[in-house]
Amino acid sequence: MPALPGLRRYLIVLAALGVLSATFVLVQAEGLATLLTGGGVSLFLVAALLGRAALTWGHGVLSGRFAATVRAGLRRRLLESSSDRAGVVATQITRGVDATDSYLTGYLPSLVVSVVVPIAVVVRLFTTDLVSALVVTVTLPLIPVFAILVGKHTAARTQWDLLKKLGGHFLDVVRGLETLRVFGRASAQASTVRAMASAHADATLKTLRVAFLSSLVLELVATLSVALVAVPIGFRLLAGSLDARTALLILVLAPEAYLPLRAAGAKFHAAAEGLTALREALAVPVVPVLSGARCRRRGAPSVVFERVSVCYSGAPALSDVDLTVPAGSRLALVGPSGSGKSTLLAVLLGFVAPSSGRVLVDGVDLRSLSASDWLADVAWVPQRPTLFRGSLASNISVSGSSDISAAARAAALDSVAAGLPSGFETPVGELGEVLSAGQRQRVGLARALARSSAGLVLLDEPTARLDSRTEAAVLSATRRLLPGRTAVLVAHRPAMAGLAERVVELRDGRVCAEVAA
Repeated sequence: MPALPGLRRYLIVLAALGVLSATFVLVQAEGLATLLTGGGVSLFLVAALLGRAALTWGHGVLSGRFAATVRAGLRRRLLESSSDRAGVVATQITRGVDATDSYLTGYLPSLVVSVVVPIAVVVRLFTTDLVSALVVTVTLPLIPVFAILVGKHTAARTQWDLLKKLGGHFLDVVRGLETLRVFGRASAQASTVRAMASAHADATLKTLRVAFLSSLVLELVATLSVALVAVPIGFRLLAGSLDARTALLILVLAPEAYLPLRAAGAKFHAAAEGLTALREALAVPVVPVLSGARCRRRGAPSVVFERVSVCYSGAPALSDVDLTVPAGSRLALVGPSGSGKSTLLAVLLGFVAPSSGRVLVDGVDLRSLSASDWLADVAWVPQRPTLFRGSLASNISVSGSSDISAAARAAALDSVAAGLPSGFETPVGELGEVLSAGQRQRVGLARALARSSAGLVLLDEPTARLDSRTEAAVLSATRRLLPGRTAVLVAHRPAMAGLAERVVELRDGRVCAEVAA
Protein backbone atom coordinates (compact mmCIF):
# COMPACT_ATOMS: atom_id res chain seq x y z
CA MET A 1 0.00 0.00 0.00
CA PRO A 2 1.47 3.41 -0.94
CA ALA A 3 2.32 5.80 1.90
CA LEU A 4 -0.03 8.66 2.64
CA PRO A 5 1.56 11.86 1.24
CA GLY A 6 2.53 14.32 3.97
CA LEU A 7 1.78 11.88 6.81
CA ARG A 8 5.27 11.98 8.33
CA ARG A 9 5.30 15.78 8.50
CA TYR A 10 1.78 15.75 9.95
CA LEU A 11 2.80 13.28 12.68
CA ILE A 12 5.89 15.33 13.55
CA VAL A 13 3.78 18.46 14.00
CA LEU A 14 1.23 16.49 16.05
CA ALA A 15 4.05 15.17 18.25
CA ALA A 16 5.32 18.72 18.80
CA LEU A 17 1.83 19.87 19.73
CA GLY A 18 1.54 16.84 22.02
CA VAL A 19 4.70 17.90 23.87
CA LEU A 20 3.29 21.40 24.28
CA SER A 21 0.01 19.91 25.50
CA ALA A 22 1.84 17.79 28.08
CA THR A 23 3.74 20.87 29.26
CA PHE A 24 0.53 22.87 29.67
CA VAL A 25 -1.10 19.95 31.54
CA LEU A 26 1.75 19.89 34.08
CA VAL A 27 1.79 23.68 34.49
CA GLN A 28 -2.01 23.75 34.87
CA ALA A 29 -1.89 21.03 37.54
CA GLU A 30 0.74 22.97 39.48
CA GLY A 31 -1.29 26.14 39.24
CA LEU A 32 -4.55 24.51 40.31
CA ALA A 33 -2.88 22.81 43.27
CA THR A 34 -1.44 26.15 44.36
CA LEU A 35 -4.79 27.94 43.84
CA LEU A 36 -6.84 25.36 45.79
CA THR A 37 -4.43 25.47 48.74
CA GLY A 38 -4.77 29.24 49.05
CA GLY A 39 -1.84 30.33 46.96
CA GLY A 40 -3.85 32.53 44.58
CA VAL A 41 -4.09 32.65 40.81
CA SER A 42 -0.72 32.55 39.09
CA LEU A 43 0.20 33.79 35.62
CA PHE A 44 1.41 30.29 34.81
CA LEU A 45 -2.08 28.89 35.43
CA VAL A 46 -3.68 31.49 33.16
CA ALA A 47 -1.03 30.88 30.50
CA ALA A 48 -1.59 27.10 30.72
CA LEU A 49 -5.37 27.46 30.33
CA LEU A 50 -4.99 29.81 27.37
CA GLY A 51 -2.29 27.58 25.91
CA ARG A 52 -4.50 24.48 26.04
CA ALA A 53 -7.33 26.39 24.39
CA ALA A 54 -4.97 27.59 21.65
CA LEU A 55 -3.64 24.05 21.15
CA THR A 56 -7.18 22.72 20.78
CA TRP A 57 -7.84 25.33 18.10
CA GLY A 58 -4.49 24.63 16.44
CA HIS A 59 -5.17 20.88 16.40
CA GLY A 60 -8.49 21.52 14.68
CA VAL A 61 -7.02 23.83 12.03
CA LEU A 62 -4.01 21.60 11.30
CA SER A 63 -6.06 18.40 11.18
CA GLY A 64 -8.75 20.01 9.03
CA ARG A 65 -6.25 21.26 6.45
CA PHE A 66 -4.38 17.96 6.31
CA ALA A 67 -7.63 16.01 5.99
CA ALA A 68 -8.84 18.30 3.19
CA THR A 69 -5.57 17.75 1.30
CA VAL A 70 -5.79 14.00 1.78
CA ARG A 71 -9.43 13.91 0.66
CA ALA A 72 -8.60 15.79 -2.53
CA GLY A 73 -5.67 13.46 -3.24
CA LEU A 74 -7.73 10.33 -2.59
CA ARG A 75 -10.54 11.49 -4.86
CA ARG A 76 -8.03 12.29 -7.58
CA ARG A 77 -6.44 8.85 -7.13
CA LEU A 78 -9.80 7.05 -7.27
CA LEU A 79 -10.87 8.99 -10.36
CA GLU A 80 -7.61 7.97 -12.05
CA SER A 81 -7.91 4.33 -10.98
CA SER A 82 -8.17 1.47 -13.42
CA SER A 83 -11.32 0.07 -11.78
CA ASP A 84 -14.30 -0.49 -14.04
CA ARG A 85 -16.80 -0.72 -11.15
CA ALA A 86 -18.38 2.72 -11.36
CA GLY A 87 -20.71 2.10 -8.42
CA VAL A 88 -17.93 0.96 -6.09
CA VAL A 89 -15.71 3.88 -7.09
CA ALA A 90 -18.60 6.30 -6.56
CA THR A 91 -19.11 4.95 -3.02
CA GLN A 92 -15.40 5.22 -2.30
CA ILE A 93 -15.18 8.78 -3.62
CA THR A 94 -18.18 10.00 -1.60
CA ARG A 95 -18.82 8.05 1.60
CA GLY A 96 -15.40 6.40 1.79
CA VAL A 97 -13.28 9.53 1.39
CA ASP A 98 -15.50 11.55 3.76
CA ALA A 99 -15.23 8.77 6.37
CA THR A 100 -11.46 9.30 6.57
CA ASP A 101 -12.10 12.57 8.41
CA SER A 102 -12.89 10.75 11.66
CA TYR A 103 -9.54 8.96 11.45
CA LEU A 104 -7.36 11.86 10.31
CA THR A 105 -8.87 14.61 12.46
CA GLY A 106 -10.08 12.59 15.44
CA TYR A 107 -8.36 9.31 16.15
CA LEU A 108 -4.85 10.01 14.82
CA PRO A 109 -4.30 13.27 16.81
CA SER A 110 -5.76 11.61 19.94
CA LEU A 111 -3.43 8.65 19.46
CA VAL A 112 -0.36 10.89 19.33
CA VAL A 113 -1.47 12.83 22.43
CA SER A 114 -2.22 9.55 24.25
CA VAL A 115 1.44 8.59 23.84
CA VAL A 116 3.03 11.87 24.95
CA VAL A 117 0.81 13.18 27.78
CA PRO A 118 0.57 10.00 29.93
CA ILE A 119 4.35 9.59 29.83
CA ALA A 120 4.86 13.19 30.99
CA VAL A 121 2.27 12.78 33.77
CA VAL A 122 3.80 9.51 35.04
CA VAL A 123 7.29 11.05 35.09
CA ARG A 124 5.96 14.00 37.10
CA LEU A 125 4.16 11.65 39.52
CA PHE A 126 7.37 9.68 40.12
CA THR A 127 9.00 12.93 41.26
CA THR A 128 6.02 13.72 43.50
CA ASP A 129 4.74 10.46 45.04
CA LEU A 130 6.15 7.00 44.31
CA VAL A 131 3.07 5.03 45.44
CA SER A 132 0.65 7.00 43.25
CA ALA A 133 3.05 6.82 40.30
CA LEU A 134 3.26 3.02 40.59
CA VAL A 135 -0.55 2.70 40.76
CA VAL A 136 -0.96 4.81 37.61
CA THR A 137 1.86 2.93 35.84
CA VAL A 138 0.24 -0.44 36.58
CA THR A 139 -3.35 0.55 35.72
CA LEU A 140 -2.61 2.74 32.69
CA PRO A 141 -1.99 -0.20 30.28
CA LEU A 142 -5.38 -1.68 31.19
CA ILE A 143 -7.18 0.88 29.02
CA PRO A 144 -5.50 -0.03 25.70
CA VAL A 145 -5.63 -3.74 26.62
CA PHE A 146 -9.40 -3.67 27.16
CA ALA A 147 -9.84 -1.45 24.11
CA ILE A 148 -8.02 -4.01 21.94
CA LEU A 149 -10.02 -6.93 23.40
CA VAL A 150 -13.33 -5.21 22.72
CA GLY A 151 -12.17 -3.78 19.37
CA LYS A 152 -11.48 -7.26 18.00
CA HIS A 153 -15.23 -7.76 17.73
CA THR A 154 -15.84 -4.68 15.61
CA ALA A 155 -17.50 -5.23 12.23
CA ALA A 156 -16.15 -2.07 10.59
CA ARG A 157 -14.51 -3.98 7.74
CA THR A 158 -17.66 -5.99 7.07
CA GLN A 159 -19.76 -2.85 7.34
CA TRP A 160 -17.63 -1.02 4.76
CA ASP A 161 -17.58 -4.00 2.36
CA LEU A 162 -21.36 -4.24 2.54
CA LEU A 163 -21.71 -0.50 1.92
CA LYS A 164 -19.47 -0.70 -1.16
CA LYS A 165 -21.40 -3.65 -2.47
CA LEU A 166 -24.72 -1.91 -1.84
CA GLY A 167 -23.60 1.35 -3.49
CA GLY A 168 -22.14 -0.38 -6.52
CA HIS A 169 -25.11 -2.67 -7.05
CA PHE A 170 -27.62 0.15 -6.56
CA LEU A 171 -25.93 2.33 -9.19
CA ASP A 172 -25.80 -0.58 -11.63
CA VAL A 173 -29.50 -1.24 -11.06
CA VAL A 174 -30.44 2.41 -11.59
CA ARG A 175 -28.42 2.61 -14.80
CA GLY A 176 -30.03 -0.57 -16.14
CA LEU A 177 -33.52 0.07 -14.81
CA GLU A 178 -35.10 0.40 -18.24
CA THR A 179 -33.67 -2.95 -19.34
CA LEU A 180 -34.75 -4.61 -16.08
CA ARG A 181 -38.31 -3.34 -16.54
CA VAL A 182 -38.43 -4.61 -20.11
CA PHE A 183 -37.45 -8.12 -18.97
CA GLY A 184 -39.57 -8.01 -15.79
CA ARG A 185 -36.60 -8.18 -13.40
CA ALA A 186 -37.09 -4.84 -11.62
CA SER A 187 -38.93 -6.35 -8.62
CA ALA A 188 -36.30 -9.04 -8.15
CA GLN A 189 -33.52 -6.45 -8.13
CA ALA A 190 -35.49 -4.29 -5.69
CA SER A 191 -35.60 -7.28 -3.32
CA THR A 192 -31.86 -7.77 -3.75
CA VAL A 193 -31.12 -4.12 -2.94
CA ARG A 194 -33.47 -4.34 0.07
CA ALA A 195 -31.65 -7.42 1.38
CA MET A 196 -28.25 -5.76 0.92
CA ALA A 197 -29.44 -2.63 2.72
CA SER A 198 -30.74 -4.77 5.60
CA ALA A 199 -27.37 -6.57 5.86
CA HIS A 200 -25.56 -3.22 5.99
CA ALA A 201 -27.95 -1.95 8.68
CA ASP A 202 -27.33 -5.09 10.78
CA ALA A 203 -23.55 -4.64 10.48
CA THR A 204 -23.88 -0.97 11.45
CA LEU A 205 -25.92 -1.83 14.57
CA LYS A 206 -23.37 -4.48 15.53
CA THR A 207 -20.57 -1.92 15.23
CA LEU A 208 -22.54 0.57 17.33
CA ARG A 209 -23.14 -2.05 20.04
CA VAL A 210 -19.42 -2.80 20.18
CA ALA A 211 -18.64 0.94 20.27
CA PHE A 212 -21.02 1.55 23.19
CA LEU A 213 -19.62 -1.47 25.05
CA SER A 214 -16.09 -0.21 24.44
CA SER A 215 -16.93 3.24 25.80
CA LEU A 216 -18.50 1.71 28.90
CA VAL A 217 -15.47 -0.51 29.55
CA LEU A 218 -12.99 2.32 29.05
CA GLU A 219 -14.89 4.69 31.33
CA LEU A 220 -15.21 2.02 34.02
CA VAL A 221 -11.53 1.08 33.90
CA ALA A 222 -10.43 4.75 33.96
CA THR A 223 -12.79 5.58 36.86
CA LEU A 224 -11.66 2.62 38.95
CA SER A 225 -8.02 3.44 38.21
CA VAL A 226 -8.45 7.03 39.38
CA ALA A 227 -10.25 5.72 42.46
CA LEU A 228 -7.28 3.46 43.26
CA VAL A 229 -5.17 6.61 43.34
CA ALA A 230 -7.67 8.91 45.08
CA VAL A 231 -8.75 6.66 47.99
CA PRO A 232 -5.24 6.05 49.39
CA ILE A 233 -4.46 9.74 48.90
CA GLY A 234 -7.48 10.61 51.08
CA PHE A 235 -6.42 8.26 53.87
CA ARG A 236 -2.83 9.50 53.76
CA LEU A 237 -4.04 13.09 53.82
CA LEU A 238 -6.15 12.39 56.93
CA ALA A 239 -3.21 10.61 58.58
CA GLY A 240 -1.00 13.64 57.97
CA SER A 241 1.59 11.74 55.96
CA LEU A 242 0.89 13.83 52.85
CA ASP A 243 0.50 17.62 52.53
CA ALA A 244 -2.57 19.14 50.89
CA ARG A 245 -0.78 20.69 47.89
CA THR A 246 0.91 17.43 46.91
CA ALA A 247 -2.35 15.52 47.34
CA LEU A 248 -4.21 17.98 45.11
CA LEU A 249 -1.43 17.89 42.53
CA ILE A 250 -1.71 14.08 42.35
CA LEU A 251 -5.50 14.17 42.16
CA VAL A 252 -5.40 16.70 39.30
CA LEU A 253 -2.68 14.85 37.37
CA ALA A 254 -4.05 11.28 37.68
CA PRO A 255 -7.17 11.83 35.50
CA GLU A 256 -5.01 13.64 32.92
CA ALA A 257 -2.99 10.43 32.46
CA TYR A 258 -6.09 8.42 31.53
CA LEU A 259 -7.98 11.10 29.58
CA PRO A 260 -6.02 10.89 26.26
CA LEU A 261 -6.26 7.09 26.20
CA ARG A 262 -10.01 7.23 26.87
CA ALA A 263 -10.43 9.80 24.08
CA ALA A 264 -8.45 7.69 21.60
CA GLY A 265 -10.38 4.56 22.53
CA ALA A 266 -13.72 6.34 22.20
CA LYS A 267 -12.81 7.60 18.71
CA PHE A 268 -11.45 4.27 17.46
CA HIS A 269 -14.76 2.79 16.35
CA ALA A 270 -15.85 6.00 14.64
CA ALA A 271 -12.55 5.98 12.73
CA ALA A 272 -12.45 2.26 11.91
CA GLU A 273 -14.54 2.58 8.74
CA GLY A 274 -12.50 5.60 7.63
CA LEU A 275 -9.24 3.72 8.16
CA THR A 276 -10.53 0.78 6.11
CA ALA A 277 -11.64 3.12 3.31
CA LEU A 278 -8.29 4.94 3.44
CA ARG A 279 -6.31 1.71 3.07
CA GLU A 280 -8.44 0.61 0.13
CA ALA A 281 -8.14 3.98 -1.61
CA LEU A 282 -4.34 3.94 -1.25
CA ALA A 283 -4.20 0.36 -2.52
CA VAL A 284 -6.23 1.12 -5.66
CA PRO A 285 -4.06 0.72 -8.79
CA VAL A 286 -3.79 4.01 -10.66
CA VAL A 287 -3.85 4.16 -14.43
CA PRO A 288 -0.28 5.01 -15.44
CA VAL A 289 0.13 7.80 -17.94
CA LEU A 290 2.95 8.56 -20.30
CA SER A 291 5.49 10.60 -18.39
CA GLY A 292 8.00 11.38 -21.12
CA ALA A 293 8.58 14.77 -22.69
CA ARG A 294 9.49 13.83 -26.27
CA CYS A 295 7.27 14.98 -29.10
CA ARG A 296 6.99 13.18 -32.40
CA ARG A 297 6.16 14.32 -35.86
CA ARG A 298 2.47 14.27 -36.68
CA GLY A 299 1.16 11.76 -39.16
CA ALA A 300 0.63 8.04 -39.53
CA PRO A 301 3.03 6.27 -37.14
CA SER A 302 4.58 2.83 -37.37
CA VAL A 303 3.90 0.74 -34.26
CA VAL A 304 5.89 -2.25 -33.01
CA PHE A 305 5.02 -4.43 -30.00
CA GLU A 306 8.10 -6.23 -28.66
CA ARG A 307 7.23 -9.12 -26.32
CA VAL A 308 4.60 -7.05 -24.53
CA SER A 309 2.97 -8.64 -21.48
CA VAL A 310 0.31 -7.17 -19.20
CA CYS A 311 -0.98 -8.60 -15.91
CA TYR A 312 -4.06 -7.53 -13.92
CA SER A 313 -3.86 -8.60 -10.26
CA GLY A 314 -1.49 -11.39 -11.20
CA ALA A 315 -3.64 -12.69 -14.08
CA PRO A 316 -2.09 -12.31 -17.56
CA ALA A 317 -4.08 -10.25 -20.08
CA LEU A 318 -1.32 -10.17 -22.73
CA SER A 319 1.60 -12.61 -22.95
CA ASP A 320 4.72 -11.88 -25.03
CA VAL A 321 2.88 -10.17 -27.87
CA ASP A 322 5.05 -9.42 -30.92
CA LEU A 323 3.24 -7.33 -33.48
CA THR A 324 4.20 -4.85 -36.21
CA VAL A 325 1.85 -2.27 -37.71
CA PRO A 326 3.59 -0.35 -40.55
CA ALA A 327 2.79 3.33 -41.04
CA GLY A 328 -0.44 3.81 -42.97
CA SER A 329 -1.53 0.17 -42.68
CA ARG A 330 -4.78 -1.16 -41.23
CA LEU A 331 -4.79 -4.04 -38.76
CA ALA A 332 -7.86 -5.84 -37.39
CA LEU A 333 -7.79 -7.71 -34.06
CA VAL A 334 -10.22 -10.58 -33.70
CA GLY A 335 -10.80 -13.21 -31.05
CA PRO A 336 -13.19 -14.16 -28.25
CA SER A 337 -14.08 -11.79 -25.41
CA GLY A 338 -11.29 -11.58 -22.85
CA SER A 339 -8.56 -12.46 -25.31
CA GLY A 340 -6.73 -9.13 -24.76
CA LYS A 341 -7.87 -7.00 -27.70
CA SER A 342 -9.01 -3.99 -25.66
CA THR A 343 -5.96 -4.32 -23.40
CA LEU A 344 -3.71 -4.05 -26.46
CA LEU A 345 -5.42 -0.79 -27.40
CA ALA A 346 -5.10 0.47 -23.82
CA VAL A 347 -1.35 -0.19 -23.96
CA LEU A 348 -1.11 1.69 -27.24
CA LEU A 349 -2.99 4.63 -25.72
CA GLY A 350 -0.63 4.69 -22.74
CA PHE A 351 -3.43 3.91 -20.27
CA VAL A 352 -1.87 0.57 -19.26
CA ALA A 353 1.86 0.10 -18.73
CA PRO A 354 3.31 -3.23 -19.95
CA SER A 355 4.47 -5.56 -17.21
CA SER A 356 7.33 -6.44 -19.56
CA GLY A 357 8.34 -5.61 -23.11
CA ARG A 358 7.89 -2.29 -24.87
CA VAL A 359 5.97 -0.49 -27.60
CA LEU A 360 7.90 1.46 -30.23
CA VAL A 361 6.30 4.33 -32.12
CA ASP A 362 8.39 5.33 -35.12
CA GLY A 363 11.28 3.54 -33.40
CA VAL A 364 10.85 5.49 -30.13
CA ASP A 365 9.70 3.90 -26.85
CA LEU A 366 6.12 4.95 -26.21
CA ARG A 367 6.91 5.65 -22.53
CA SER A 368 9.31 8.43 -23.53
CA LEU A 369 6.63 10.36 -25.45
CA SER A 370 4.64 13.26 -24.07
CA ALA A 371 1.14 12.02 -23.18
CA SER A 372 -0.65 15.14 -24.42
CA ASP A 373 1.30 15.22 -27.68
CA TRP A 374 0.75 11.51 -28.36
CA LEU A 375 -2.98 11.49 -27.58
CA ALA A 376 -3.52 14.64 -29.65
CA ASP A 377 -2.63 12.57 -32.71
CA VAL A 378 -4.97 9.67 -31.85
CA ALA A 379 -8.63 9.19 -32.79
CA TRP A 380 -10.14 6.59 -30.44
CA VAL A 381 -13.59 5.03 -30.21
CA PRO A 382 -13.96 2.87 -27.06
CA GLN A 383 -16.58 0.19 -26.52
CA ARG A 384 -18.61 2.53 -24.32
CA PRO A 385 -17.97 6.21 -25.15
CA THR A 386 -18.15 8.52 -22.15
CA LEU A 387 -20.64 11.38 -22.42
CA PHE A 388 -20.41 14.64 -20.52
CA ARG A 389 -22.96 17.03 -19.12
CA GLY A 390 -23.85 19.39 -21.94
CA SER A 391 -25.34 19.46 -25.40
CA LEU A 392 -24.97 16.85 -28.12
CA ALA A 393 -22.81 19.32 -30.08
CA SER A 394 -20.43 19.90 -27.16
CA ASN A 395 -20.06 16.14 -26.71
CA ILE A 396 -18.97 15.81 -30.35
CA SER A 397 -16.68 18.84 -30.31
CA VAL A 398 -14.79 17.57 -27.24
CA SER A 399 -12.26 16.26 -29.76
CA GLY A 400 -11.41 19.84 -30.70
CA SER A 401 -13.09 20.01 -34.09
CA SER A 402 -15.41 22.81 -35.17
CA ASP A 403 -16.97 20.92 -38.10
CA ILE A 404 -19.61 19.19 -35.98
CA SER A 405 -22.24 18.72 -38.68
CA ALA A 406 -19.85 16.95 -41.09
CA ALA A 407 -18.66 14.57 -38.35
CA ALA A 408 -22.25 13.88 -37.27
CA ARG A 409 -23.33 13.24 -40.84
CA ALA A 410 -20.43 10.86 -41.42
CA ALA A 411 -21.37 8.92 -38.24
CA ALA A 412 -25.06 8.80 -39.28
CA LEU A 413 -25.87 10.96 -36.27
CA ASP A 414 -27.54 13.84 -38.13
CA SER A 415 -30.85 11.98 -38.35
CA VAL A 416 -30.73 11.37 -34.60
CA ALA A 417 -30.15 15.07 -33.93
CA ALA A 418 -33.08 15.95 -36.20
CA GLY A 419 -35.38 13.90 -33.97
CA LEU A 420 -34.28 15.59 -30.74
CA PRO A 421 -36.20 18.58 -29.29
CA SER A 422 -33.38 21.11 -29.82
CA GLY A 423 -31.29 19.29 -32.39
CA PHE A 424 -27.57 19.40 -31.68
CA GLU A 425 -28.21 21.73 -28.71
CA THR A 426 -30.27 19.12 -26.86
CA PRO A 427 -28.76 18.33 -23.43
CA VAL A 428 -27.76 14.67 -23.26
CA GLY A 429 -26.53 14.40 -19.64
CA GLU A 430 -23.65 12.34 -18.30
CA LEU A 431 -25.42 9.03 -18.90
CA GLY A 432 -26.87 10.01 -22.27
CA GLU A 433 -30.46 9.65 -21.08
CA VAL A 434 -32.02 10.81 -24.35
CA LEU A 435 -29.84 8.53 -26.49
CA SER A 436 -29.89 4.79 -27.04
CA ALA A 437 -26.78 2.65 -26.65
CA GLY A 438 -26.24 2.65 -30.42
CA GLN A 439 -26.68 6.42 -30.62
CA ARG A 440 -24.15 6.93 -27.84
CA GLN A 441 -21.77 4.74 -29.84
CA ARG A 442 -22.28 7.00 -32.84
CA VAL A 443 -21.41 10.05 -30.71
CA GLY A 444 -18.06 8.42 -29.94
CA LEU A 445 -17.52 7.65 -33.59
CA ALA A 446 -18.40 11.24 -34.55
CA ARG A 447 -15.68 12.47 -32.17
CA ALA A 448 -13.13 10.29 -33.93
CA LEU A 449 -14.35 11.38 -37.36
CA ALA A 450 -14.13 15.01 -36.26
CA ARG A 451 -10.44 14.55 -35.45
CA SER A 452 -9.57 14.40 -39.14
CA SER A 453 -5.88 15.23 -38.61
CA ALA A 454 -5.18 12.24 -36.33
CA GLY A 455 -2.44 9.96 -37.63
CA LEU A 456 -3.52 6.90 -35.60
CA VAL A 457 -7.07 5.55 -35.51
CA LEU A 458 -8.11 3.08 -32.80
CA LEU A 459 -11.60 1.59 -33.06
CA ASP A 460 -12.84 -0.80 -30.37
CA GLU A 461 -15.92 -2.48 -31.90
CA PRO A 462 -17.55 0.81 -33.00
CA THR A 463 -20.51 -0.94 -34.68
CA ALA A 464 -21.27 -3.43 -31.89
CA ARG A 465 -24.56 -1.74 -30.90
CA LEU A 466 -25.76 -0.61 -34.33
CA ASP A 467 -28.40 -2.10 -36.57
CA SER A 468 -27.37 -3.33 -40.01
CA ARG A 469 -28.49 -0.17 -41.85
CA THR A 470 -26.68 2.20 -39.49
CA GLU A 471 -23.68 -0.12 -39.47
CA ALA A 472 -23.41 0.17 -43.24
CA ALA A 473 -23.47 3.99 -43.03
CA VAL A 474 -20.85 4.02 -40.27
CA LEU A 475 -18.60 1.59 -42.14
CA SER A 476 -18.79 3.79 -45.22
CA ALA A 477 -17.76 6.83 -43.13
CA THR A 478 -15.00 4.84 -41.45
CA ARG A 479 -13.68 3.68 -44.81
CA ARG A 480 -13.24 7.36 -45.77
CA LEU A 481 -11.49 8.08 -42.47
CA LEU A 482 -8.78 5.40 -42.71
CA PRO A 483 -6.75 6.14 -45.90
CA GLY A 484 -3.38 7.69 -45.10
CA ARG A 485 -3.61 6.76 -41.41
CA THR A 486 -2.41 3.89 -39.29
CA ALA A 487 -5.42 2.02 -37.94
CA VAL A 488 -5.93 -0.74 -35.37
CA LEU A 489 -9.48 -2.10 -35.33
CA VAL A 490 -11.04 -4.45 -32.80
CA ALA A 491 -13.66 -6.36 -34.75
CA HIS A 492 -16.23 -8.97 -33.89
CA ARG A 493 -18.21 -8.59 -37.11
CA PRO A 494 -16.79 -9.58 -40.49
CA ALA A 495 -17.79 -6.24 -42.03
CA MET A 496 -15.46 -4.32 -39.68
CA ALA A 497 -12.62 -6.79 -40.22
CA GLY A 498 -13.09 -6.28 -43.96
CA LEU A 499 -11.76 -2.71 -43.61
CA ALA A 500 -8.32 -4.01 -42.61
CA GLU A 501 -5.40 -5.21 -44.70
CA ARG A 502 -4.32 -7.78 -42.11
CA VAL A 503 -6.24 -9.72 -39.48
CA VAL A 504 -4.59 -10.93 -36.27
CA GLU A 505 -6.34 -13.41 -33.99
CA LEU A 506 -5.74 -13.20 -30.23
CA ARG A 507 -6.49 -16.01 -27.80
CA ASP A 508 -5.70 -15.94 -24.09
CA GLY A 509 -3.56 -12.86 -24.60
CA ARG A 510 -1.37 -14.38 -27.30
CA VAL A 511 -1.14 -13.94 -31.06
CA CYS A 512 -2.25 -17.29 -32.45
CA ALA A 513 -2.85 -16.50 -36.13
CA GLU A 514 -2.30 -13.77 -38.72
CA VAL A 515 -3.80 -13.65 -42.21
CA ALA A 516 -4.15 -11.13 -44.99
CA ALA A 517 -7.65 -9.67 -45.29
